[in-house]
Order: sequence, then structure tokens, then C-alpha cells
Amino acid sequence: MSSTALLKEQLITRLDRYLSKFFGIKRKDVRLLLAQGRVEIDGERASDVGHIIDAFAHIRVDGKMRRNKSRRYLMLNKPAGVVSATVDAQHTTVIDLLTQDYRAELHIVGRLDFNSTGLVLLTNDGQWSQAISQPARKLLKRYRVTVEKPLTPEYVNEFHRGMYFAYEDIVTRPAQLAILSDYCAEVGLVEGRYHQLKRMFGRFDNKVLSIHRMAVGPLDLDPRLLAGQSRELTAVELAVVASSI
Repeated sequence: MSSTALLKEQLITRLDRYLSKFFGIKRKDVRLLLAQGRVEIDGERASDVGHIIDAFAHIRVDGKMRRNKSRRYLMLNKPAGVVSATVDAQHTTVIDLLTQDYRAELHIVGRLDFNSTGLVLLTNDGQWSQAISQPARKLLKRYRVTVEKPLTPEYVNEFHRGMYFAYEDIVTRPAQLAILSDYCAEVGLVEGRYHQLKRMFGRFDNKVLSIHRMAVGPLDLDPRLLAGQSRELTAVELAVVASSI
């Protein structure tokens, strides 16, 4: 989803414009509704026709809820063979795996390749997903990677130095690499270039056999989630993420 689409999704607008469209009345008549104390926003009586509301404002008119959309934040343990998309005609998508009744509202925060596994975040909050995805945030994503050939200390130095990608004409940002065993490493990236991990290990002619995302910033994949399972983020987790972005 593009940045423009995400911002549109938030539906940021003036209160009088929203109520005028919702009730089919003139915007000047909205002033009367407010003067009569008939409108509440998030439990508070509204008095300013120019009040800016977003898609998650809870609005009551005459005691009846007129809009009650809640922010949603989920983590999913993505299995291999699932597409990081909302719709796909041929393959199972991450949305297809969800059981939540509001799943159609959600979009994906940072994709994983078809055969990659692990942590995927989903939300209906476009501003939140943008904040997490912005390269300027330098939010570290951690992966466990298994490869075909033995790893050597040279990998650590080259990943940290950064690698030149001719197609984009860029040098990758320094990456953390810790060798866990001869064929397994933990890698930390602050960016997400196209097939970046495969391309970086490819400089050593070393084929990547599996990629598992373990964490996004301070948020670790819940080890209790089996492949394909999901859950909502807790208030504590959301607070920790907020402090990092």
C-alpha cells in the first residue's frame, strides 16, 4: 500500500465536513447540533466545528454511536509458502491466515518473501505502519538465516562494511551478523532492499536456505505462536514500539 493510500485510509477531516456528509445536511447546520450538545467525540461533548477527526474517532450523535472504528495491531508467525499480500489469486496470503473478524481492514507492515518465515506485523493504522517502515527510523529487524556453505569471520566484516548494489547504485547500511553455527547466523538490518539477505550472502556465492524474522525493533515474535497463528499486540508492546519510533 502506498503512502498516499495509507494517509487516505486515515480519513483525516473536519468534524463539520464529516457530519454534513453523514447526515446529508448543510455544514452550517452542524453548528446547531453542536450548540445543542448533541455531538460527542471520544466521550467528550464537541463544540468546535473545525475539530479534526481521523478514522478512529468515536462519534456519538444524540447518544447513538455513528462511528466506532478501533485501531488494530497484530503479530503473525508467517509460514513458508504464504504471500505477504492482502489478496492473491493463486496463493494463500497472510490475511487468509487470520481469524479476526476485522481482518479485511488490515494491511501489512513490512513484507517477507514467499518462502521466508517469522514475524509479520499487521494494522489498520497507516500512520503507525509508516513510522515503523521509514528508513530514517533505522529500526533494526533481526533474522535467523541458514546457508549452504560454512560461514567465516569475513562475513561479519563485510556485512558491517556494507555492500554495493549496482542495480540501485547504493551501498547497504552497516548490518550486524553473528555466527551461531557453521551454517546459521543472526543478521540485523535497518533497511529492506529487494532480496537483500540473499544478495548479501550471494556475494560469497553462498545460497540462502531459509530466512526467519525474529524481531522488528524491540518487538520479538511470540514463541508461543505456531506457524500461521496470530494475536493482537499488548498495551505494553505497543508502548515499547512507540518509544522506539
